Amino acid sequence: MQIAILGATGGIGGHVLDWALRAGHPVHALARDPQALPPAAGLTVTRGDALDETAVAEVIDGADAVVSALGPRGAKAPGLLAGAASHTILAMQKTGASRLVCVSAAGAYVTGDPNMNWLVKAILPRVLAKQFADVRAMEDVIRPCDLDWTLVRPTRLVNRPGTGRYRVSPDYSPPGGGKIARADVAHFIAAVLTEDGWPRAAPALAY
Repeated sequence: MQIAILGATGGIGGHVLDWALRAGHPVHALARDPQALPPAAGLTVTRGDALDETAVAEVIDGADAVVSALGPRGAKAPGLLAGAASHTILAMQKTGASRLVCVSAAGAYVTGDPNMNWLVKAILPRVLAKQFADVRAMEDVIRPCDLDWTLVRPTRLVNRPGTGRYRVSPDYSPPGGGKIARADVAHFIAAVLTEDGWPRAAPALAY
């Protein structure tokens, strides 16, 4: 399976990249700074930004599956996720690739979570308003398309070794779940790709 990765230099994307190469999957990654990705067997790197339609199309050409591990940047790059999603969908429709896995965020939908504390519902959307707005815009772009998509919604991301043990629930965070390691998000993405799980769904992850 040839995999295209957007955001391969980030925390989640880096773990996905490592898994894919270890498993023998050819990877084509998009990076603003290609030197941030050391040369490796099976890895092709294209210089570019996720808002560059031409660069995104080049990375996706020939891919069987696409992983977007981009994170929202708020005021630094408003509309990054939604814009990248539009370019990704267009490129996939042109090349015939159908499997798309995108990192979203459970926090962007916290106000609708029936199990979430009222204080979190009141504070979190205000603190991360711009980032979450981009996340929701990205999902709004992806959901109507005819691709085989999965929107992975992690809870609060932490840097720690992955355990391979976490909970997954549809749409909203598992009750009482407040965090998830980036390595375990990547573990879940790998499982989704290899098992073709959670099609056209938005699974949320937490410990």
